[in-house]
Amino acid sequence: MPDKPRILFLCTHNSCRSQMAEGLVNHFLGDHCQAFSAGTETTRVNPLAAQVMAEIGIDLTHHRSKTLDEFAGEKFDYVISLCGDANEKCPLFFGGVKRIHMGFEDPSRLPGSEAEVLPEYRRVRDEIKTAMQSFFTEELHM
Repeated sequence: MPDKPRILFLCTHNSCRSQMAEGLVNHFLGDHCQAFSAGTETTRVNPLAAQVMAEIGIDLTHHRSKTLDEFAGEKFDYVISLCGDANEKCPLFFGGVKRIHMGFEDPSRLPGSEAEVLPEYRRVRDEIKTAMQSFFTEELHM
């Protein structure tokens, strides 16, 4: 069996959307591909992102925020930016890959209490899940 396609998700801080995408793809599509995530800068994994992922059985407690530098020299089949900033700053050293931009709203930028913003984290999580399952089901002929 050939190696599974490798996917790198990019977001500015590698704290929310890219972490969710990595977790979702590895959980739901891990038999067909392998996902990683990085940012143009590092912070920490957003606790509310981890919380809404745990609600659907995906544990992000072992994840950490990483920069692109950690993946220098590695080969990826897909490099997918999830925010405009990462799309603009993504280096061109990823040769021979499909570079794709799929923008999703950043729930970590929303004002309000945890109770007020959690529904938005869930909405973005579900949008990412739907988009990734649809894209990779077609792309990988699953």
